[in-house]
Amino acid sequence: MTRVSRIRSLTAAALLATTGLASMGFGPSGHPGRALAAERWDMPVAYPETNFHTENAKKFAACEKDTSKGALELVVHSNGSLFKGNEIKRAVQTGQAPIGERLLSAHENENPLFGFDAVPFLASSYDASDKLWRAARPSLEKLLDRQNLVLLYSVPWPPQGIYAKKELKSAADLKGLKFRSYNAATAKMAELMGAAPVQIEAAELSQALATGVVEGFISSGATGYDSKVWEQLDRWYDAQAWLPRNYVLVNKAAWSGLDGTSKKALQDCAAKAEAEGTARSKELADWYVEQLKAKGMKVEPPSPPLKADLERIGQTMTGDWVAKAGEDGKTIVEAYKKM
Repeated sequence: MTRVSRIRSLTAAALLATTGLASMGFGPSGHPGRALAAERWDMPVAYPETNFHTENAKKFAACEKDTSKGALELVVHSNGSLFKGNEIKRAVQTGQAPIGERLLSAHENENPLFGFDAVPFLASSYDASDKLWRAARPSLEKLLDRQNLVLLYSVPWPPQGIYAKKELKSAADLKGLKFRSYNAATAKMAELMGAAPVQIEAAELSQALATGVVEGFISSGATGYDSKVWEQLDRWYDAQAWLPRNYVLVNKAAWSGLDGTSKKALQDCAAKAEAEGTARSKELADWYVEQLKAKGMKVEPPSPPLKADLERIGQTMTGDWVAKAGEDGKTIVEAYKKM
């Protein structure tokens, strides 16, 4: 994209977001006025139309419109078209967009609490992920409230595995590999494996693989399927390292400007979206793996040496995360282990 095209794109995004805020009754000062009927909220998300998170967001939007009797309309903008993935949280926080969806652990550099779901092997199944989410949610909601945000719902990705274009017998085989990172945890893991982390958003992954900017990465079968990784890579090691989460958040001022009917509709539909999105993630986990196999990729568990290397790295990263997260992190882990 040229500089001029980028400026035009950002201008259009700003106008679109401004339109959404104006419909909420925001005045020049940025404070909400009286909530108006038939409000329209633009909802940026980072993933393609066909991704299950995006599909779930659209069902959430349809549920809200129906439940609120049309008092609030959510318009989902997929694949980073309104704001790029790494811009979404900030856009919602500052009121450029009233609502959005983002990868939770992408903000771990802001505060370690955002990375509770990306601690390797702390919670590597759907049941464990649900328990960890319930343990962490109270602390996360307090943190988001301080950041002018309201949490609505969260849905996990399928378990993470390693994509590569060569056989990996141990972590040593990743030495020097250009390894895509999408949060602090994946960057740290790459460093501990001797690989070179490269920050790449999901919407840019296919191009990064095609141009050699990235040679491997850790992610779910969903990301591999969405990005058609079989065109560049031929192996996926099913490490089941963790289940990262997406979450949907709302600008607190926008939330405060809603009437009671719209708020209740958002909360009710959020609960439904969390349950249905999680069920869909479970349902698709094996399907994505089968699709990778059908496209010619070799899918297998890590070899014993590679698994041992990954578990050692996981232990190191768990200790580091608990130390960084302090009392809140300790509380989350203790509460999780008691469930």
